[in-house]
Amino acid sequence: MNVTENDRAIAGFTMAGHSLVHWFETSIPIFLVVWLAEFDVSVALLGIIVALGYAPFGLGALPGGVLADRFGPKRLILLCLAGMSTSFLVLALSTSIYTIAIGLICWGIAASVYHPAGLALISTGVEERGTVFAWHGIAGNAGIALGPFAAATLLIVVGRWQLVAALLAIPGFVAAIYGLQADFDSTAAEDDVDDSNADALSLSEFLSNSRILFSSAFAAVFVIVTFEGLFYRGMLTYLPEILHGLPAMDDLTLSAGLEGIEPGDYIYVGLLVIGMAGQYAGGKLTDRIPAERGLIAIFGVLSVLALVFIPVMAMGLIPIVVLCAVLGFFLFAIQPFYQEAVAVHTPANTRGLSYGYTYLGEFGFGAASIAIGGFVLGGFSTAVFFVVLAGFAAIGMALSAGLVVTLDRTDWLQPNLPDAKSGD
Repeated sequence: MNVTENDRAIAGFTMAGHSLVHWFETSIPIFLVVWLAEFDVSVALLGIIVALGYAPFGLGALPGGVLADRFGPKRLILLCLAGMSTSFLVLALSTSIYTIAIGLICWGIAASVYHPAGLALISTGVEERGTVFAWHGIAGNAGIALGPFAAATLLIVVGRWQLVAALLAIPGFVAAIYGLQADFDSTAAEDDVDDSNADALSLSEFLSNSRILFSSAFAAVFVIVTFEGLFYRGMLTYLPEILHGLPAMDDLTLSAGLEGIEPGDYIYVGLLVIGMAGQYAGGKLTDRIPAERGLIAIFGVLSVLALVFIPVMAMGLIPIVVLCAVLGFFLFAIQPFYQEAVAVHTPANTRGLSYGYTYLGEFGFGAASIAIGGFVLGGFSTAVFFVVLAGFAAIGMALSAGLVVTLDRTDWLQPNLPDAKSGD
């Protein structure tokens, strides 16, 4: 198998996995209204149940990374696909809110292993890493956009939410079957990967590898990713609600039959779609410029865009749409850069552990901005909210600049783990 075929095989397998993780993730909120009506529970209780499902998605990334190093990323991705689909079958068979809780928790556990396993596979198996990171990100955005669209459409057409949950599970099983016969070399891009990494699950090995990682440049990358997660999660969580309340949305006159549709939702979906172009551009640029310098530039742009929202909110529809489009491009263009930074500053043998920590920062610690954003929007103004987000991006830019300066002046920041070669 030549390199091009290997890259394509890994790209196809990971793109399917990434799109389906977000396909399931973003379809869950569509069921909330139905569950509230059917089971006659409070919003608070159902919110807790859904939160229990989403929590393992971020918190499980670290153990998922350890498992990827121990058992191999392909095996973990296959279990992820089968586990997510089986969890939705549990939802389809649910007759109580407690069974739904079980299904959602199982989904969160299964989904949590994907990002460390999928990105570890790309980083060790793909030669054209930046390009595949780009296509991988595009697939994720497609899943984000198509998941809620498919769920909402099927609920209208089919009616019964249990059947919709079962239908949504089918692509996951198909992808798992496809993955079983996918043929590729998961270590083609690295010479220092030990497939029999038998000690990866031992506590001493975990602590030792973690200590060495966090005494290297990866420590800075981890903090940078956490601030990217704070910006990303805060912006995407509250932007739809902010768009709904803008005066420009009230000026829109919808055609008969469309009165229940929120124009802000379509702007938000458009932002996610344009994010695909950002993913592609960011991935291609990682092959041309150092990841750290790309992070500086994009963090700077994101900080400015957050501040620009303050005056634009009072303007007409066209400026708002243009700003959201530009935001969508850069919000997702940054992701291939931090994914590449992790690959550059970590040994191949611990790539799963490294990406596990990365997505603990992105989805776990980054989720703190949901609480921060709610506090700011509840007690202050929307303008202050965007200032806080701009601050997150500015800190990320400063940390990235500090990393560049440090790397230019020293060479001690490269980790030196047992069985890992120092060159990258």
